[in-house]
Amino acid sequence: MSHPLLVAPIGRSLWRLAGPTTGFMVVQIFVVLTEIWLVGRLGSDALAAFALVYPFVVVVMGVSSGGLGGAVAAAMARALGGSRREDAQALVMHALVVALAFAMLCTLFAWTVAPSLYRLMGGEGDVLEQALAYSNVWFSGVALVWCINFSSGLLRGGGNAALPARIGVVGSFVYVPLSAVLGLGVGDWPGIGLVGFAAAGLGASAVSLALAIRALWAGRLGFVPSLGGRGLQRRLFAQILGVGLTSSAVTVAGSIGTMILTGLVGRFGTAALAGYAIGSRLEHLMGALSYGIGTGMTTLIGVAAGADGWARARRVAWTGSLFAAAIIGTIGMAITLLPQAWSRLFTDDPAAVAACVGYLTRAAPFYILYGLGLTLHFGSQGAGRMGVPVAAVLVRLVVAVGGGWLALELGQGLDALFWAMGIGLAVYGCVMGGMLLLRPWQARGPAKR
Repeated sequence: MSHPLLVAPIGRSLWRLAGPTTGFMVVQIFVVLTEIWLVGRLGSDALAAFALVYPFVVVVMGVSSGGLGGAVAAAMARALGGSRREDAQALVMHALVVALAFAMLCTLFAWTVAPSLYRLMGGEGDVLEQALAYSNVWFSGVALVWCINFSSGLLRGGGNAALPARIGVVGSFVYVPLSAVLGLGVGDWPGIGLVGFAAAGLGASAVSLALAIRALWAGRLGFVPSLGGRGLQRRLFAQILGVGLTSSAVTVAGSIGTMILTGLVGRFGTAALAGYAIGSRLEHLMGALSYGIGTGMTTLIGVAAGADGWARARRVAWTGSLFAAAIIGTIGMAITLLPQAWSRLFTDDPAAVAACVGYLTRAAPFYILYGLGLTLHFGSQGAGRMGVPVAAVLVRLVVAVGGGWLALELGQGLDALFWAMGIGLAVYGCVMGGMLLLRPWQARGPAKR
């Protein structure tokens, strides 16, 4: 029997699969904005410390939810699309093993290498001390983050996008008040500062994970997870890691670029770092919207690819990515017209506001292309075709990091660095969209009808 997502209307299916996750991403946007506002109450040093750690947090969140997490969803979708029920059952345990292994690597990295990187990125004094405290707490419990994101990926790959979205909303409602209390205090208790935000994030992840595991073992995938009596299999790990590692390399490469760019911004002082932290966070919020729409594409395209329906996979890719570009582009233009109003929502420091405005007016106009490219990245996961996303992010790095470094070496100021970042976003989107037009996805080997 063919999978129902192979014949359902594309628009309606995307709405059903991407709608709940996108709705959750909208909730997350408000959560993140609240988070920035709350951290801003701690002062510019806290914002600057947050900016140092944030690229590393983005790596973990991006890889665990979009990179390897997206590969988990794609593997589940392809297994179900190809009617391989035993593989689908066993993939759950394989995914959790991978999650725990990568969580251990992240914690080890944070405890050994990350402190030196914070210093290289411009961290010193109180800023560095706050960054280290936040990093040590958050990464100590990062296994919770990996497991909840993989569990959500399994549910989405099984066609159940609404449940992980509801679980995520519960986690968000736990995080916001808990971070306010732990970070800023309540009554006569002053709170524990930036560390409180890390502790609150882990608490919210623990609640979400408990709900997700309960759902998985209650059969919400349409079956009860099992090893199938065959033990752990290299073949099933390969289904996750084959696409996941390549996709994660894209995420890691992009985040390395962000770390380097943060270091270049750090040359201009703490206020510049604080302003960049506010402005660049908006870029990641646009990425969250792309993720919400893209996860629906991953499932639909994965099911189509599993059944060798490449024409349908391409239609899904263009439908979802153009829709995402329209939404994200509209937001980007609105922010471009009102950059100072946005900046002053989070800080009153004139220097930080100036840096934030400088970034937004040079990057936000290109969010439309960034949204197109990033959504196609998630579609590529479902198709199992990650070559173009790797090339696109490398080109972006050359333009943004290389161009920004060259501009500073030539004596240009902070605005020139921000121009390089914005142009890098535009080039990324053009490469992703252009290559799908020139070399559309199709079956490897002889064409199948």
